[in-house]
Amino acid sequence: MIDIIPSGASLGAQVRGLDLGKPLDAAMRDTLLTAWHRHQVLVFRDQDLGDDALIAFTGAIGEVQMAPDSDVTAGFGGFADVSPAITTISNIVKDGRKIGALGHAEADWHTDMSYLDTPPSASILYAIQVPASGGNTAFCDMYAAYKALDDDMKARITGRRAIHDFTYTSAGVLRVGHKEITDVRDTPGARHPLVRTHPDTGRKCLYLGRRINGYILDLPVAESEALLDLLWAAATRPEFVWEHTWQRGDVVMWDNRCVMHHRDAFDPAETRLMHRTQIRGDGPS
Repeated sequence: MIDIIPSGASLGAQVRGLDLGKPLDAAMRDTLLTAWHRHQVLVFRDQDLGDDALIAFTGAIGEVQMAPDSDVTAGFGGFADVSPAITTISNIVKDGRKIGALGHAEADWHTDMSYLDTPPSASILYAIQVPASGGNTAFCDMYAAYKALDDDMKARITGRRAIHDFTYTSAGVLRVGHKEITDVRDTPGARHPLVRTHPDTGRKCLYLGRRINGYILDLPVAESEALLDLLWAAATRPEFVWEHTWQRGDVVMWDNRCVMHHRDAFDPAETRLMHRTQIRGDGPS
């Protein structure tokens, strides 16, 4: 028997009484999916998982998605001693070599890998080491953000598509082999609708990806910039945001289709080590 405790915010819930190291039966999987579709972010505390168990849990929820080659070269995957299904998020340096990605700096609001034509539907992050303070992850509810828009704004963005930048990581690091963008209309990356319909819930949500080098197709650049600024401000209003304070052993699973997230910076003298898996998605529509 499990308990699902809502966060009290627009999104987020804690699942109690479940050991993710044990196989999920069909009934429990359905229970978790129902809770996930309702709350968008699920937290499982006090877990003790090896990589195989984390991958097995991910595979019980959906098809495991490997890190693309582009992320390997950017420092987001392919590290030694971990499965290709695992992305290491860490500031640890061992023998002069980074063991993971993103370091200790702030990670801006973003949707994971939205620069791909088919971004992952979910990210699952497991906390192995956490700093004493900082490094919290905030999530924002893109269903609520869309619903709160007035009718005129909804009409302005319906049918519009935007570029999701491929050149920078969410920590603001230029990817290997890429140059700084001087004209956002030339930004490499997927073109996705500003409003998408969730394939499982049928609900509409904003879909913004990441702000840097964003551009709404077929608009003058100045108009695109102004409209994107309005949409990003609408999406990250405090009433749509919930922040998770990490503890060692936490597993957090979020819906990458209707949620954006942001990570606080933390003291570089402290260590943070997380392993992430992802579930294959489909093209936003």
